[in-house]
Amino acid sequence: MFEGLFQPMHLLVIAGIALLVLGPKKLPELGKGLGESIRGFKAAMANDASSQSKPDDKRPTNENG
Repeated sequence: MFEGLFQPMHLLVIAGIALLVLGPKKLPELGKGLGESIRGFKAAMANDASSQSKPDDKRPTNENG
């Protein structure tokens, strides 16, 4: 269904439309913000994965026996 969706010509057209809509001053700011958000997401995912791999010492133990 998505075969050939992002060919180089398509990406150039999308970049041209983004440049026309946002302007040359806003485009680098948008890229910087997108990069920072992706880095933050990756850091949060890595933090979550590392916290799940460690045993949780705060769980209550069942001492009925």
